[in-house]
Amino acid sequence: MNLEIIKVKQGSKLRNAIKAMDKGGIGIVFVVDNNDRVKGLITNGDFRRKVLQGISLDVKVDDVMNINFFSVKTNESEKQIINIFLSQRIDKLPVIENGNLKDILNRGDFKLEGKIKLPEVTLDIPVVIMAGGKGTRMKPFTNILPKPLIPIGERSMLEVIMDEYIKFGFDDFYLTINYKGNLIKAYFEDAKSKYNLTYIEENKFLGTAGALKLLQINKQTPIFVSNCDILIKEDYLSILDFHRKGKYDLTLVAAMFNHQIPYGVCKIKNGGELDEFSEKPEYDYLVNSGMYILNSSVLDLIPTNEFFHITQLMEAIRENGGRVGVYPVSEKSWIDVGQWKEYEKAYQNLG
Repeated sequence: MNLEIIKVKQGSKLRNAIKAMDKGGIGIVFVVDNNDRVKGLITNGDFRRKVLQGISLDVKVDDVMNINFFSVKTNESEKQIINIFLSQRIDKLPVIENGNLKDILNRGDFKLEGKIKLPEVTLDIPVVIMAGGKGTRMKPFTNILPKPLIPIGERSMLEVIMDEYIKFGFDDFYLTINYKGNLIKAYFEDAKSKYNLTYIEENKFLGTAGALKLLQINKQTPIFVSNCDILIKEDYLSILDFHRKGKYDLTLVAAMFNHQIPYGVCKIKNGGELDEFSEKPEYDYLVNSGMYILNSSVLDLIPTNEFFHITQLMEAIRENGGRVGVYPVSEKSWIDVGQWKEYEKAYQNLG
């Protein structure tokens, strides 16, 4: 790959590092000095921890970069490289010679046991995909086919989502269906589905959480819940670990969203006097991605056979003394296929 796109200069803002990380697409960015020598690095995990601490993205990369990281030289032995991968939970290993970044080694390119992308055991944790909506944002396409069957290359969107979960060892899928639900069932029957599917059929539209009340689970377990038109490119085991360690009742996966106003912004005082002027300011938000983890115990807070949104469930959890966590991911980790413009991007990237 072009290593230049994952470099940022010392003194740059953290926001610029996140943009470079998104552009590079490998979850890491290197901080270099004016002589192109590596002074530190910032990973996806570093970015997430800083966001959770409430740090501004205007802070300089020098203040947040990791200066203690593993690297190898160009003449490093394969044995030593393998030993580093086996002893450290890292997926990328930079090759640095005389301070300059020469290459990046990927964990998956070496024959190692326990690759996180292909876990040896499946995890007995349900994954609920909310597939019962009308897909009004994708009309007129959804006048004929249900949104979950939108094609992404050779697969439907549902298959793309489930395949991502399978990579991390989850294979127990529940599909909530309503609008054109029979087409969804027929599709997987005709395709001789490889998926372990259970259907939850709504007799009426129950919102983004109401159908979860119909879930028949007799054990205390976390449950992944996802909209049928979004994909999160992230380590799902890390999300689960965050949820458990934080002792949350529900964890919301939130994507960083950057918005720049294309005009100068004025703030006034005293009835019309200019107080402050900002030229094309940028704002950063954490927005709901449509992916969650919730404990099965919170299903008791959902009313039976009533329209009920996930936001109402979050309010009910907090009102009852429970805790809601937020797991941040970068903007490019979130793919929203529920609108035409984003669908075109997803088709190119995932098709």
